[in-house]
Amino acid sequence: MKPSRPLYEREPELAVAAQAVDALCGAPAVGGLLIFSGEAGLGKTALLTEIQAMAADRCTVWSARGGETVTSVPFHVVRQLLQPALDQFPPDEVRDLFGAWFEITAPALGLAEPSGPQPDPQGVRDGLDHVVSELASRLSHRPPLLIIDDAHWADGESLAWLASFTARLGELPVLVVQAHRPEELAAREGSGGSHPAQARVALRALTPEATAELVRAILGNHADDPFCREVWAVTGGNPYEAVELVAKVQDHELAPLEESAGLLRELGASARGSGLVARLERLGTNANRFAWAAAVLGTEISQDLAATLAGMSPAEAADCTARLRDARIVSGFDPLEFVHPLIATAVYRSIPPATRTAMHGRAAWAITRAGLGAAAASRHLLEVHPDDDQELVEQLREAAGQHLAVGAPEAARRCLERAMQEPPRPQVRATLLYELGCATLLSSPPTTVQHLRAALDLPGLADEVRVDATFRLAAALSHNNQLKEAALALAAETGRTAPGPGRMRLQAAHFMWEGMQAAEDDGPGRSRRLAANADHLTGRNNAERALLTLRAFDAMLRGEDCQLVVDLCERALVDGRPARGLGWTDTEWGFEFPTTVGITYAFTDQLDRAEALFSEAVRAFEISGWSGAHLAFAHTLLGLVHRRRGRLVEAEGFLREGLRLADRVGSGLPVNWIAACLLIDTVLARGRVAEARTIADRYNFGMPYPSAMVMPDAPCVRGRLLLAEGRTKEAVAELEAAGHALEPRGRFNGIWAPWAGDLARALAEEDPGRAAHLATSARVHAERFGTDTAIGEALRCVALFARPEEARQLLADAVRHLEASPSAYEHALARVDYGIAIRSRRELARAQKLATACGAEALATRAHQARASIRSAE
Repeated sequence: MKPSRPLYEREPELAVAAQAVDALCGAPAVGGLLIFSGEAGLGKTALLTEIQAMAADRCTVWSARGGETVTSVPFHVVRQLLQPALDQFPPDEVRDLFGAWFEITAPALGLAEPSGPQPDPQGVRDGLDHVVSELASRLSHRPPLLIIDDAHWADGESLAWLASFTARLGELPVLVVQAHRPEELAAREGSGGSHPAQARVALRALTPEATAELVRAILGNHADDPFCREVWAVTGGNPYEAVELVAKVQDHELAPLEESAGLLRELGASARGSGLVARLERLGTNANRFAWAAAVLGTEISQDLAATLAGMSPAEAADCTARLRDARIVSGFDPLEFVHPLIATAVYRSIPPATRTAMHGRAAWAITRAGLGAAAASRHLLEVHPDDDQELVEQLREAAGQHLAVGAPEAARRCLERAMQEPPRPQVRATLLYELGCATLLSSPPTTVQHLRAALDLPGLADEVRVDATFRLAAALSHNNQLKEAALALAAETGRTAPGPGRMRLQAAHFMWEGMQAAEDDGPGRSRRLAANADHLTGRNNAERALLTLRAFDAMLRGEDCQLVVDLCERALVDGRPARGLGWTDTEWGFEFPTTVGITYAFTDQLDRAEALFSEAVRAFEISGWSGAHLAFAHTLLGLVHRRRGRLVEAEGFLREGLRLADRVGSGLPVNWIAACLLIDTVLARGRVAEARTIADRYNFGMPYPSAMVMPDAPCVRGRLLLAEGRTKEAVAELEAAGHALEPRGRFNGIWAPWAGDLARALAEEDPGRAAHLATSARVHAERFGTDTAIGEALRCVALFARPEEARQLLADAVRHLEASPSAYEHALARVDYGIAIRSRRELARAQKLATACGAEALATRAHQARASIRSAE
């Protein structure tokens, strides 16, 4: 693998590479990311070849190369890297390497047909991480070295994976070496940021001295200084151009002396751009046409396919290949490659536009005819000029479906957008816009809104498609923090839809997005309408189950009888589980409905049921590869269950993982808010106030709050944080604002939104009369709701304002209720208060043990100090 000629002035770069390879092969093995950047022709490929040779005896080397004409082919670079590596294993071992990720990730690598629901792109990337990690584990004796040349031309899906994977290289025995042109990669999405394990090296042009050494190595030591200096001046020290120029000197049999120096500029021009094109034309019409075909095909060029595209026989193609190889334009046999990307670019751009377009069309036809599929042909179809070709529209729609099935929605979007330009027939246009809107839902909710609104404004959508388009439009609007617009769109379409399952689906979605708003005009009116629509339902179909779910959630927020709430939840499920079509990965209704049932259970003391649902969500999302916002939310929901159980250490672990997963997706999303809110609440319960403030500041937890409600109520949690910090006046203002927002909506669940109890505590000294009234009112609502947690918490608060004897009885009742509840942390709080009230060291010892088991360090310390105080007084 040694290059054909030595590298000049690359000793520093090779030293950096050698150090990285040594670290990879050391004990312990240390991975990393090494990036070489430089303009075209500076020798990046030669440098990578030398690094590959350097590591070949100690490492397992996988290599790939981007291509200017294949940037639209999803996973093109990843497939080059991993397919040869996986080909070394028998099929059953390949499945073992993938594990549970096979169905999600193998289709992206072309190793299996897609099956199951459309994968989340993040899930595909996580699966690729898993496969490479498994390979690295099996290859510990020869750790993997991944070499990516021309990364500026890598496809977007591969770039996105590399950006996320290389962030983990400090943990893995894998070295990634990448070369790119800096300006072109900077313009691409997914170029990645700075990573701890990253080293960047910028290549420089050769000095005059190194250029002279290169010239003499090829032409002989008799090449004089003026000649060598002119080679440097003509080429700017660019190694590729210098080598090509010297080769032209050899072709023209020029003496490498000063008298020939004046001819070098003309010869240099012939080695690139228009000069290269003229050189190609001199090889003959057939060779020129074959080179065009090769340039259209891009990389890994099949000689047979190029011959078909050029319209020539295999013998003619072989002759053209030989001539192009002799002229240093292509290399290899089958597949062929251009000697240098600069040559490929020059040849491709020399093709007359009309001819180039026609050749892309013929290439698409040839690929389809060869049975390679619409997705493989789509990169050529994208280059064909619009011409009212309905067959092309259908091919692009088919290709989009295939791209979506392997987790490449951006590739699908490009195909559908190109199909819109053809244009499609009027009766197909609305359906195509609907498909385009669905393809962009995860990547760009605003674009989805635009496409789906346009689709709904056109005739041609079937009734069931109109319903689904409106449902997805509302979801996109909600993801874009436009919940009011989502509710309005659903209300309008509901009015136009005939009675039946479709209308009920729209009604359910309308009630959901209305109720999920942080503020609404007539909350009680919506609750009455929802009750009228749902209370009589039995759950005979999914539309009824969805309405029952929303009714249960609303009743929970309002603090209605918990037995009614649980009964509604049970009617919304089938044998305690989401019905088929309403499951975690079913796309017709969305994961919001089983989520809502689980949350309702969590706030009605039905934590076993909530945990079973959310554990199933984690499994379902992992199996389906939905490891973006969906999996983040599932971990967050398990964190909620543990927080409600009082398992604060476990809760914190799940919530931090949920927040980590959410941060990979974006910032300011509903899942970021909910995970941060619950984490702040959990850390406060553990007594770590400064840490809670750090989290709040990092996630801008405060005004303005999102348009969607946050769980638990965000202003209440912020008020609790301010109280813990001793900022009582600010806490009072925050908690009063929360009450003013919630009371008019009839939302009195003091566990979801504990503003009244916390405000009573904040006002205890300044305004004890008002504080006592707030506590009494909260008790009334808690007893109406009826869960042991709600009643126990309310009694604990009321006891603050009662006479000592009455307070002791209230706290005893609070302990009794909370001991019967699943809420161990609240039980510990009540026991501490009760132990202090009755001055019982024994009771405080029990409270301290319970607080310690919960992970509530500050509460355990408080119980210990109270015991010590009683002991010293005695």
